[in-house]
Amino acid sequence: MNLRIAYTLSALVVALIPSARAQGTAPNSGGLPQGVSREQMWPAPTEEDWKKPCTIPWERTFEDALAVALETKKAILICVNMDGEIASEHYAGIRYRDPAIIKLYEAYIPVIASVYRHTPRDYDDDGRRITCPRFGTVTCGEHIAIEPGLFEKFFDGRRIAPRHIAIEIEKANAEMYDVFYAWDTDTIFNNLKEGIVTRNIEPVRIVRSDRRIEERVNSPAAEDRAAVEDAYVKGDHETRRSLLVAAARGGGAPVDLLRLSIFGLDEDLKKLARETLARGASEASIDLILEALRAPMPAEERDALVAALKRIGETSARARTLATVYQGLKERSAAVDVDAWSKALGGASYEPPAARSVLETRLEKRAQAFEARPEDAIARLDYAESVLAVASDPKTERRFARVMFEDAEYSALQAEKFGVTGWRTNAAVAIATYNLGRTEEAFARAAAAVKEMPSDAQSVISASVLALFAQSRQQAIAKAARAKEAWPPEWLTDVNAAYSVLAQHPFGTDQQIVMHYDFLKSLQARGEAARVLDDGLARFKDSWILHDRMRTRILDERGVDGLELVYGAMLSEPNASPNLEAFAGYASLVAAEFKRRAKNPEQALESYERGIAHYGKWIARDAANKPTADHFIALALAARARLAFERGDDREALDLILASFARKPEAAASPDGLNLTPVDTAKLLRARFVTTKRDDMLAEIQTALDKLDPELLKPPAWDREEPGASPTNRRPRRGAPPAPERR
Repeated sequence: MNLRIAYTLSALVVALIPSARAQGTAPNSGGLPQGVSREQMWPAPTEEDWKKPCTIPWERTFEDALAVALETKKAILICVNMDGEIASEHYAGIRYRDPAIIKLYEAYIPVIASVYRHTPRDYDDDGRRITCPRFGTVTCGEHIAIEPGLFEKFFDGRRIAPRHIAIEIEKANAEMYDVFYAWDTDTIFNNLKEGIVTRNIEPVRIVRSDRRIEERVNSPAAEDRAAVEDAYVKGDHETRRSLLVAAARGGGAPVDLLRLSIFGLDEDLKKLARETLARGASEASIDLILEALRAPMPAEERDALVAALKRIGETSARARTLATVYQGLKERSAAVDVDAWSKALGGASYEPPAARSVLETRLEKRAQAFEARPEDAIARLDYAESVLAVASDPKTERRFARVMFEDAEYSALQAEKFGVTGWRTNAAVAIATYNLGRTEEAFARAAAAVKEMPSDAQSVISASVLALFAQSRQQAIAKAARAKEAWPPEWLTDVNAAYSVLAQHPFGTDQQIVMHYDFLKSLQARGEAARVLDDGLARFKDSWILHDRMRTRILDERGVDGLELVYGAMLSEPNASPNLEAFAGYASLVAAEFKRRAKNPEQALESYERGIAHYGKWIARDAANKPTADHFIALALAARARLAFERGDDREALDLILASFARKPEAAASPDGLNLTPVDTAKLLRARFVTTKRDDMLAEIQTALDKLDPELLKPPAWDREEPGASPTNRRPRRGAPPAPERR
């Protein structure tokens, strides 16, 4: 759902001259032929267009593409695509599905880069590949993973789509052409044709189907990989075993073949696949090792897989980190006694922080006590803690807060000088120095503080120090990882322990739960991360950021069909939050968008209906929910209008887009999860009505557009780039509803 990397559109300005790096000059604002709109130049794909397969033979990784290009002496063609951008949509939905165009791409070794996910999972429960419905042949994980490396090597620091770059491997990776600013599709396809015609290198014709299937097992070519996997799925036990033996003999450990065995039902083949995986030394096998370790298996096989991680870790920082993670999660923290903290927090009440007036009154009294007894160390420390409380209050202006943190640090250090050491002093200095920007000193003090549990374990200060300690360990791990250095497993143990205490602490927050979850997930500790998330949601039922992680986890583990099922089950629980309808509504919209990406429009419509119904129930519970609910209902109506447009039902499409504008005009320029806005769809409808000469409908849509705030009709920032300018920020997300307030 998230647009993880900033892209700018490229289809609306001017084409680069092949083999040249300098841009041309922007044409006049017409640019397009007289009387032709963007929507007419790049028609949006229809429902029938999307049903056609995309069979361009994309290679799965750039490393595979390099190997195949060297073998065949073909040039590599890098294609870049962006969801929601008008020309990219045209390429993906129409041109990439046109047999004549596909033949142009087959003359190259093509790879596709797109940072958008179109299906929630890359593999099903049986280990079979789930190919991307937008691009075919590759998984979403593959076209996402390939992008950063291509950006570093070939994009000249600019993320622009659509874009086509041809690379001549036989000439030290020289660029044949790099076309991105183009007013029409002919510019692209002429370059594709001319690039092949003008090459003076004769490609090597390879008939892969003539080889025995076992001989194709360790080939990097996507054609061979697909054939081997298909033979495995359709083969009997002996066929499957022969393919695994060939994989073991070749040493390449083709992970998608091994995955089919590891997630299959044949225990003999599972064992053989795990043995082959354990003997490998490729970084490409790391993810499959982690997936395999989640399943029950004999201890010796588990140890062999962990040993493989350690062996790969000799050359891979990631594998080395993961091996350390497995050790760190098994240990108990020597710094944070989780059992003692849990006992101390057992009677903790979840009261809100003290009011501002209470903080100020307490500070005034302690200031008077300190002034009356300036050499009283305890009075100084009491004063320092009260200053910290007021300085940390959101109502304190930042310019005053810094002075107060300096005062608190000085007072705490004076108390230490007069003989008060231990938890309270270390904690006060840690919080003060952290807010003064001296993080190293703050982290050292926090580490010293947590070694002894305070008598006031339920205080704000204790929560702050635990959070600082966890952050210090996280940063130490991150620093070691960046330097590709080993780090002690007890650092992870400490992070886990500190966040576990904060999860019970009366002043713990949902943001800390997320930090813990994200950290564990980044380290591939998925089982432990899932437990953290479940416990967090049990406490913070209305946390938007926790529900965001929950949706992602459900999609990853159970696919799009599981998303609405899980939220439906949550709604049936007796202690369900009254705001859960809003989260269930949003989950239905997310499900609908994935069904649209998978080209299941009927199922998508049903999910949109359920989402609208959930938001309707949320409004019925409390009228104050209406503004937020209307925003998402408006986007759902616009999405249904887009589906009607794609199937050619112009009247329904028009009625739905008008209903969307009426429901929440301010949402008209907000993108949904497919990066499409209600205004985008309205403009497509207007272009169609011009073409089909439906003057009555044209008048209706134009009237509705004229009623909107003109600012909502402007292209988004990423769509306003001119040649020579730096890429602008990404299109904003659809947005998330604010976390409902408790009433």
